[in-house]
Amino acid sequence: MEFKIRNDDLRSDLIGSPPDFPKYTTQIINLANQNAQGTRPKVVGRLSDLIQDFPGTTFEEWRTWNTSEYPNAIEDATARVVGMIEKLRTAFEHIDKSMVRNWVADLVLSKTFVGLRFQESVLSRVAQSKGKSYRLATPDEESKGIDGYIGELAVSIKPDTYKSKNMLSESISAKIIYYKKLKDGIRVDYDF
Repeated sequence: MEFKIRNDDLRSDLIGSPPDFPKYTTQIINLANQNAQGTRPKVVGRLSDLIQDFPGTTFEEWRTWNTSEYPNAIEDATARVVGMIEKLRTAFEHIDKSMVRNWVADLVLSKTFVGLRFQESVLSRVAQSKGKSYRLATPDEESKGIDGYIGELAVSIKPDTYKSKNMLSESISAKIIYYKKLKDGIRVDYDF
């Protein structure tokens, strides 16, 4: 037998009804918390570990125990999140239709193009480091796993996770350039 328990029902079964938040407010609070990092382990403790160390069984026991272990956690986290909400409130005052249009255009046009076509930039920079020319692969070459050429050398551009995957069904007769997406760009790795 298989069945599903909704999150609201789990909460209700274990601790009662949740607080009533007006529509959209929790989304804004979540965004502020992500930016402020208010509920990170350094502020509220490593909760997944704490729940394992917790000697009780009820929610009230958990509340008492957790508060004794991290007496300032709720207030410290609240202060961080409220501070960020104030910053967001100030930012909201600057947002108008023109700014939203510019943001949408940047996402849909610029970031999409760069995200999907970054291979040319990788080829260009590797070729430059080798003192060679480069070109993108033709559709026929792409069907063979080739993304481009550096000089006469066929290359394929793959994420670094490709190294750990045993691609039994894929055989690429090209040198591989690996990349790893970072928060602020990509890191490129090759050995030819």
